[in-house]
Amino acid sequence: MNARIPDFACAAAPTWQADDDGGLVCAQVRDETHDVKTFVLQAPSARSFRYLPGQFITLELDIDGERVNRCYTLSSTPTRPDRVSITVKRVPGGRVSNWLHEHLRVGSRLNVMGPAGQFSCFAQPAERYLFLSGGSGITPLMSMSRALHDLASDADIVFVHCARTPADVLFADELALLAKNLPHFRLALVCEQRGAQSAYAGYLGRISQALLDNIAPDLLARDIYTCGPAPFMAAVRAMLGAAGYDMRRYREESFSFETLSSAETPASTTDFVIKLARIGQEFRCGADERLLGAAQRAGLRLPFSCSSGVCGTCKTHKLSGEVVMAHSGGIRQREIDQGFILPCCSRPLSDVVLDR
Repeated sequence: MNARIPDFACAAAPTWQADDDGGLVCAQVRDETHDVKTFVLQAPSARSFRYLPGQFITLELDIDGERVNRCYTLSSTPTRPDRVSITVKRVPGGRVSNWLHEHLRVGSRLNVMGPAGQFSCFAQPAERYLFLSGGSGITPLMSMSRALHDLASDADIVFVHCARTPADVLFADELALLAKNLPHFRLALVCEQRGAQSAYAGYLGRISQALLDNIAPDLLARDIYTCGPAPFMAAVRAMLGAAGYDMRRYREESFSFETLSSAETPASTTDFVIKLARIGQEFRCGADERLLGAAQRAGLRLPFSCSSGVCGTCKTHKLSGEVVMAHSGGIRQREIDQGFILPCCSRPLSDVVLDR
């Protein structure tokens, strides 16, 4: 009996293009912990995925009849180019994470944009790194570490991962394998509580200046990459500042989807009229002000999530006028060519009419 040859995306396979190749298909679902799953995705036909470790994709989902966009860092590595994966923590009350955990199955198809993003040690290589992750913020740093491992990198890497308990540590076995295989890869786990695993031999408590100095006494000489909850990253920045670290060598990634501050006000005396054609309302927006911020200041509610041009939730068709837009991957070039903009990261150059 002839065995079926797997449909691998070899070097000869075309590069996957979100605009041309459509969505991705869920190939596998893996339980990482009690509240975290990894979803392995592939193209409908053989494609090779090319991206920088640490970049993200944006999912375009239809949840209860409403389009919702969310960004997830790829936990996979481009050194294994035939599949990509995202690792998603189930957040209590989280609309998208709960939907993915409950509804995304093998064979499900997703609309996807990207990859995009600038958070990658491969964009600015160094000889010594300190990776600091908290909770599910491990995903971009895991992508980088997997790539460095596959490339047999001789970079000096200290990887510090913080979790609530040992049972919440993501990729624990694989991290240990990386530390075994790479002679200059040092792993340090920091758990707030021991939990039910009495055999845990890592650090207990929360990340602190003393703990960080003990794990990486030469941190001032390392390029630092951080990803995790906002309070975790704020604490890291404070510790590095107190240590006299050169923050030009510090990089962090976060998808917080927090509300854009309504306190944003124009810095220029020049302003323009922004009309919302369908609802028949208008507001004024300064030349140095983002459209979304000006709308909120005027008491108007426009849809948004990330407020930084990443997710694409606020995508709107511009009927007339000119804007300057500095997005971060939340809109396709073909959509821009068709006249769509992201109000959260667009500033007016003239009066503007939006299809809202």
